[in-house]
Amino acid sequence: MAGLNVSIAFFFLVVAVCQVLRQLSKRLLSPGAYGCLAREFAGSLQLCMSFLELRMLVEIGPWGGGFGPDVVLTLLFLLFSIHGASFDGASANPTISLQEFLLLESSLAATATKLLAQGAGMGMGWAVTKIYWSWELTQFHLIQNLIAPECSSTIRTALHHAAFVEGSCSFLFHLVLLKLRQSHPVYRVPALAATVTFLSYTAGPYTGAFLNPALATATTFHCSGSSFWDYIRVYWLGPLTGMLTALLLFQGNIPRLFQKNLLYRHKSKYKVPKAKVVAHVEGDEPQRKGKGEKSNSKGPCRPSPGSRFLVPPINHPAHSFPASG
Repeated sequence: MAGLNVSIAFFFLVVAVCQVLRQLSKRLLSPGAYGCLAREFAGSLQLCMSFLELRMLVEIGPWGGGFGPDVVLTLLFLLFSIHGASFDGASANPTISLQEFLLLESSLAATATKLLAQGAGMGMGWAVTKIYWSWELTQFHLIQNLIAPECSSTIRTALHHAAFVEGSCSFLFHLVLLKLRQSHPVYRVPALAATVTFLSYTAGPYTGAFLNPALATATTFHCSGSSFWDYIRVYWLGPLTGMLTALLLFQGNIPRLFQKNLLYRHKSKYKVPKAKVVAHVEGDEPQRKGKGEKSNSKGPCRPSPGSRFLVPPINHPAHSFPASG
């Protein structure tokens, strides 16, 4: 149990250090440099270090510490909730950054800068965590140092099945993210954390359920058992395909590539009342009146110059999709 306490203290220390890094960067850098560079770097560093320590608990904890998967899943939910609350808008995930680019929310230069910052943050997170493990503060770290050189691939199923699993996890995650992206963080953060926890529980035994190509690259690409291109197909092409499918299903189009909606037709929420022809005729002039209006004896009812504002404007809302922070 002492080893678990040390890991929990490590999680809080990582979050605190990255939070200080964000505050310093916000004061020293311009808003553009902070948003595309420092914020993504700090978020990726925090995510990678926390994930590596948590993954160590998943692999060693059940037989080295005597605690079950319920402890790890609880930690996973709490960690992703803290990440969602402390990231300050950073994605720390290439598929999310590319999704923002395809939604015209980010330029090509900003997206490329974010991807570079995410890669640098993940790489530094892996290096710093390795140094931390070398101190062997707990029995967990001692065992981790012994087995680290012989790490094996996280792909524990057929290659096509593994790519399908990662793609499906990415599809569900991005679908929930798109549905909740305009929601208040109080609702969005725990919902996304619950989604990640559920996907990790169901898909973890097959691929590790990374849901993040940069995180997978930094933590598992160096392990033996699968080739580099196997890793690319599972942890890059799979999540990218899932993200594109979720975006197309949710939007009906991909704004960066084409504007035409291929799946949904926009319908107005409002109905314009139709005019009725009244059978009563006065002075050989037919009278028209709208539904619920009195007839005008002066002649045909014609719209006044400002009557066009009486009809609510016809909006074209985005389609709704039934809906995991």
